[in-house]
Amino acid sequence: MRRLALVLSLAVSSIALVPSLAFAGDTCVTCGSGSTNGCQQCRMPGGDTFPARKECEKKGCKITGTSSCSTASNVKVCKVETSSAPTASVQTQECAVN
Repeated sequence: MRRLALVLSLAVSSIALVPSLAFAGDTCVTCGSGSTNGCQQCRMPGGDTFPARKECEKKGCKITGTSSCSTASNVKVCKVETSSAPTASVQTQECAVN
C-alpha cells in the first residue's frame, strides 16, 4: 500500500512539473521603454547569444537585461524563431569496386 501511495505521489508531482519544464531551456531578456510591438520580454529558445539578441532587437525589443521567462498572461512576449535549415550539406561519392 505504501508503495502504491509513493508511486501515485511521484506521478502527480511529475505532472505538475511538466508545464514549468516546457520553457526551461529558453532564455528571456526584458524589453525596456521605447520597445515597439508591445514587447515586454523576448524569448530566445537557443539561449542568450549575440544573433538571438539581434533578432530580438529586430522584433522591436530594446534590451535592458535578462530575466526568467514569464508565464503570466498579461506579459507580451516576443519570440525569436529558430531556424530549422541544415548548417552543412552532405556530399556523397561513389566508390569504384574492382
